[in-house]
Amino acid sequence: MKNHLISRLLHVPEYSFFLFGPRGVGKTTYLRQVMPDAIFFDLLESTLYLELSQNPGRLEAMIRARPKDTWVVIDEIQKIPDLLDEVHRLIENKGWKFALCGSSARKLRRGGVNLLAGRAVTRNLDTFSFEELGQAFDIEFSLEWGLLPLVQMHRDNPADFLSAYVDTYLKEEIKEEGIVRQLPPFLRFLNIAGQMNGQIVNGQNIARDAGVSRSSVDIYFSILEDTLLGRFLPTYRPGAKVREQTHPKFFWFDPGVARAAAGLLFDPLDRTWKGTSLETLIFHELNVYNHTQEKHRGIYFYRTGSGVEIDFLIETKKRQQSLNPHVVCLEVKLAEKWNRRWENPMRSLNDHQGIDVDRMIGVYNGTRAYHYDGVDVLPVKEFLEQLHHGLIF
Repeated sequence: MKNHLISRLLHVPEYSFFLFGPRGVGKTTYLRQVMPDAIFFDLLESTLYLELSQNPGRLEAMIRARPKDTWVVIDEIQKIPDLLDEVHRLIENKGWKFALCGSSARKLRRGGVNLLAGRAVTRNLDTFSFEELGQAFDIEFSLEWGLLPLVQMHRDNPADFLSAYVDTYLKEEIKEEGIVRQLPPFLRFLNIAGQMNGQIVNGQNIARDAGVSRSSVDIYFSILEDTLLGRFLPTYRPGAKVREQTHPKFFWFDPGVARAAAGLLFDPLDRTWKGTSLETLIFHELNVYNHTQEKHRGIYFYRTGSGVEIDFLIETKKRQQSLNPHVVCLEVKLAEKWNRRWENPMRSLNDHQGIDVDRMIGVYNGTRAYHYDGVDVLPVKEFLEQLHHGLIF
């Protein structure tokens, strides 16, 4: 399988945009595919970096001969935040369109940059999805090693690529950018955060296990968010007459990278880990569909104080003064046989008066679909097919 054969779901806007995504997801390859006539500037090139960092105004001279509406791609834009002032001016006065690519908006935001004051929208590119891989999608391989393009294209040695990925992240994103003062405490945190993929975040416990302060844990998680290595899954609080759990879960963007961060690349995975990998994969697919199809729906999990939990809730309609919120419930299990007890949390939420459950879905690793009095139980691939065909939300 070759990367250039994979058609990505993301569509290019008609106007200037930022393209953010974790390292290694194919942002540059994607832009070269969809913008073959654009002029490209890669700020990892040392001579170009030095020239534009010293004199951002040189950018206009480099593209002056190009006609109006020409696309200009600037890769690794976070390397020179001041360049955005010049880009802003050129969009306003010259009519060129810019695709500004990077693996983190952290340096841009913290440098006081206004992200072009609304002159450019933001798009995100993630790892490969089920829909993009098509017949090449292998669920067992993906649960163990993830969906990074290089991993999927070189399935004979995924551990080597994932190990190098984490090393590159630490070198280029953390060490060279000076994001943390001391690397060893962050490394301890990274290992624990990898092991806690898909779990409810308890900052005090993580701080104790990593030997760092509670405030450092918050900073470290914000680094993982800002560099797009993970995202929080918040709890859904519908106002039902039960006490809901308030702490979020944290999911890495890719189960293979989580495995590398946890130091488990060369150890066999148990079923608990693979179960969390399946939840990570489903969360990834929900986010890819939600973003590329511009659904803008909230994605949550639900857990009461008594421990009743639903893996994912998609809010399809928000609460209004005279209308209940509407949600789709998902319960995800690695098992090859479906246990009817797993439906109980969804059915319990469905009984509440203050919320309308549009659909209850069980996703499992079996091969047969079942339909039980309002609950659809679907094999993983059938669920993903329905999702990307717009049949889930």
